[in-house]
Amino acid sequence: MTDTHTHLYMSDYGDGGAEAVQRAVDAGVEMMIFPGVDASSLDPMRSLHKRFPDNTRIAVGLHPTELGEDWEKVLDDMECQLKENLSEFCAIGETGIDLYWDTSTVEAQKRSFARQYEWALEYDLPLIIHCREGIEEALEVISSFGSEKRPELIFHSFTYGPEEVRRIREVCDPWFGINGVATFKNASNVRDAVAEIGIDRIVLETDSPYLAPVPHRGKRNESAYIGAVCNQVAQTLGLTSEEVERLTDEHAKKIFKLK
Repeated sequence: MTDTHTHLYMSDYGDGGAEAVQRAVDAGVEMMIFPGVDASSLDPMRSLHKRFPDNTRIAVGLHPTELGEDWEKVLDDMECQLKENLSEFCAIGETGIDLYWDTSTVEAQKRSFARQYEWALEYDLPLIIHCREGIEEALEVISSFGSEKRPELIFHSFTYGPEEVRRIREVCDPWFGINGVATFKNASNVRDAVAEIGIDRIVLETDSPYLAPVPHRGKRNESAYIGAVCNQVAQTLGLTSEEVERLTDEHAKKIFKLK
């Protein structure tokens, strides 16, 4: 299995995430993608990747809730890292729009998202999109680049319903990251969205340490729990878990150019 979005490098994991990565590997998770959140993400991601080079990849990006007063300089520094160490990164992100916590930064968020979208185009890397209560704003940015050439887009942690799937597909044809929310009792809209999307555009993720799936809900999440997400997607789509595992692995290899 491939966990296309996991933050095992965060301080929630006291040993730098090594034990959590090993538990995931032992559980059959062969690859984990670490998305960046801010400038401080790079060192712990690199350290953990160095310990597990065959099972991890890293991305570089600035999360929409992490825009400080110097966010443009932070992006300048990140682009320097990208140019100097391009082969080190498998994706741009996570970036996007988050209006759940703060709507006052929406214009800065759109500009930050647009700049990171430009990186994805220039450096031929997929773009990991965080979108919380900001679909229209995110689609505005995506639409501004036209449809002639687009990077691979992943709407990570997709927790909307089928109507939003259809709205997004009016503008682009992205991948959708499905995680533990799909297993929650009160998340029938997400399961309906999974049915609307279909297996051909789904990838699996945990978004660890957040959103642990049932039966681990309420605990710190780990990539080792991704099997529960796989099983839920399989149940929703009337497929076997083995089919979902195989197909989503193929999708991840294509998106992130994994060998």
